[in-house]
Amino acid sequence: MTASPFQPPGSGRWLDRVERLGNALPDPVFIFLALIGALVLASAIAAGLGWSALNPQTGAPMLAESLLSEANLGRLLVEMPQTLTGFPPLGLVLTVMLGAAVAERSGLFSALIGNAMRSVSRRWLTPSVFVIGVLSHHASDAAYVVLIPLAAFLYAEAGRHPLAGIAVAYAGISGAFAGNFVPGQFDVLMLGITAPAARLIDPGWVLNPLGNWWFTAAIGLVFTPIAWFVTDRIVEPRLGRWNAEGEAAALIETPGPLAPEQRRGLRQAGLVALLLVGAMAALALWPDYTPLVDEGAAGPARYTPFYRALIAGFLLLFLGCGWAYGRVAGTIGSHRDVVRMMNEGMRTVAPYLVIVFFAAHFVAMFGWSNMGPIIAVKGAGVLAGLDVPVGLLLVMLLLLSAVFDLFIGSASAKWAAMAPIVVPLMMMLGVTPDMTTAAYRMGDSIFNIVTPVASNFPLVLVMCQRWASGFGVGSVIALMLPYSLCFGAIGLLLVASWASLGLPVGPAAPSRMAVPVVVQP
Repeated sequence: MTASPFQPPGSGRWLDRVERLGNALPDPVFIFLALIGALVLASAIAAGLGWSALNPQTGAPMLAESLLSEANLGRLLVEMPQTLTGFPPLGLVLTVMLGAAVAERSGLFSALIGNAMRSVSRRWLTPSVFVIGVLSHHASDAAYVVLIPLAAFLYAEAGRHPLAGIAVAYAGISGAFAGNFVPGQFDVLMLGITAPAARLIDPGWVLNPLGNWWFTAAIGLVFTPIAWFVTDRIVEPRLGRWNAEGEAAALIETPGPLAPEQRRGLRQAGLVALLLVGAMAALALWPDYTPLVDEGAAGPARYTPFYRALIAGFLLLFLGCGWAYGRVAGTIGSHRDVVRMMNEGMRTVAPYLVIVFFAAHFVAMFGWSNMGPIIAVKGAGVLAGLDVPVGLLLVMLLLLSAVFDLFIGSASAKWAAMAPIVVPLMMMLGVTPDMTTAAYRMGDSIFNIVTPVASNFPLVLVMCQRWASGFGVGSVIALMLPYSLCFGAIGLLLVASWASLGLPVGPAAPSRMAVPVVVQP
């Protein structure tokens, strides 16, 4: 077994046992191969038994399909390239990395971090990184390839363990995914799925894009001190003192006074950043010319194209700022240096590409089998026959969502299958669709950071291995498990108390409602 890359005190502690057990697992590629094999077998059995569920909206049966069927086997072989390239996080990672590689290799990131370390107190480093992680939900998966590496650099520059920086950034981005301080595109997406389900009971129900704001903001506020405590008192002490050696030592530089050309480079990069940010804002706010606004939508939903364009925005921001800094600082002599830096950046994600090939096929095949929606519908349907208090029922929904999160990565896909049953059921019990959506979202985020089948888990593993070559799957699980357990316990209490007290979930979005009268068709 590969030795741990750090020397944690007290090797008999339960997290060390978790790490040893996890590191005994096969490489993630073979984990996905085993999952694909199990899925193929399960789909064949389910199809043979005629396993099915009714589509709650159309009443049409959803049948389990064998992945060994003629159609699915042909689809697997014929569409293999499209299955890989169609994997959602892949294009995003590659797009952002093109710009981030230039910003990193030009020295921009190092100069920014070194400059920041002279003014940022180590005491506030952890909560600052976590809050930025929570806010980065607006940037979708781009935060994984932007904030997490930056957090590792920031901690290393401060003389702290870079893996602690990765951990708190990952916890903010993914472990606290149910929370945010400012509403964004994900709120619109989730409540947009809720809307047709609510209209099965109340045809006049109107989507409120701010319907989860108070709840998601509360999660951000409550989870920040928890993440601070877990990082500084549990995770980082277990990692032990970090001594940069070998390749890891070359990743950081001790912050010192910036050279005059570096300062000029930062000023030039700052000017380019202002111009690019202004251009993005103008595309959403300029009168009579708003390509990043959905004029047919209302409220915050109008800015969904703007949020989606942030991926391209990050590419342009890092590329433009890195190039501007490098030209002034002397690290970029011509456009050929920029292309070389992009090439080097793509080489660093090669291990991720290998894992993604198998992960993409597992996710796609799960969808072809129809197993995901059938499992979700049947699991949600069990709740209908339970005579329990509303608060406890919402907690059970949270736990059901959390269990599904271990196997089905897409929050929207799970909710699209569950909402048509869960939302009407809870409405008939006097719970608003907004509160039900909030409970689901809380459950969906708990195990994001500890399940190896999460789409971005391999990327985080690769980032950890950059600083500690012996880091394995179990090491990441052990690193992140304290966050999951604490977030899960507090999130469960938050949902139960919120529903029991009848607190509003957002502006004009109460958590309780009068039991509606079902409108017969």
